[in-house]
Amino acid sequence: MKKLLKGLREFQSTYFSTHRELFEELSHGQKPRILFITCSDSRIDPNLITNAQVGELFVIRNAGNIIPPFGAANGGEGAAVEYAVQALGIEHIIVCGHSHCGAMKGLLKRSSLEEEMPLVYEWLKHAEATRRLLKENYSTLEGEPLLDVAIAENVLTQIDNLRTYPVIHAKLHQQKLHLHAWVYHIETGDVLEYDAMRHAFVMPDENTNVEASPMQCILSLPDSIDELSPHKLHQLEAVEDHRKDPAMPWLSAEQTSRIYGG
Repeated sequence: MKKLLKGLREFQSTYFSTHRELFEELSHGQKPRILFITCSDSRIDPNLITNAQVGELFVIRNAGNIIPPFGAANGGEGAAVEYAVQALGIEHIIVCGHSHCGAMKGLLKRSSLEEEMPLVYEWLKHAEATRRLLKENYSTLEGEPLLDVAIAENVLTQIDNLRTYPVIHAKLHQQKLHLHAWVYHIETGDVLEYDAMRHAFVMPDENTNVEASPMQCILSLPDSIDELSPHKLHQLEAVEDHRKDPAMPWLSAEQTSRIYGG
């Protein structure tokens, strides 16, 4: 606590004193153009990783960067989304998951949470679509490869959930709103964005001719197979074995493309 109080004094004497005009302007209202939805994890700082200034991001944070579908919950997430889009005129919404997400670890063993963390257990029900997708389509994966895929698929699930909100549906129809799915890697600082045209998570500013499958991006594979550690090689082999699994006739072509990065 002493460290925070010291930091507060330093903020007031340094940053605030040199940005008085900015804060005076902000005191009259906010005009962010981006809604940033991410996890409550202390290792994620939206303004830090985007180098955004005060007042540029409207932020929603919770365990697992989850947005319940419209009408599914009475929590603050839906109200914040509606306010951001309708009242603030938000033009872009980013859902940002992250590596080593504790909420997604919990989702993969949700039944074990019911007794010790009943509120977390109930909250993760809003990610049931992600859990079911993993169970039915990634049954051959386990451990870190499964967690990595869970993190990425959950971000895409939340994008689907956002589309259920009437205010978002209307703005998307008018082409006044854009949705973005990101995954932030804590250990490297990299951010990957889902490209719907290529069905892949890619670097947001990378060359459009370069493609990578979602699982390859999630695993942060090096350029050469020789550079892989035994652990990473095991992950890749697990992913490749899963991609060869033909026993998924219920998937549409679009789903297959999204899941496997086809």
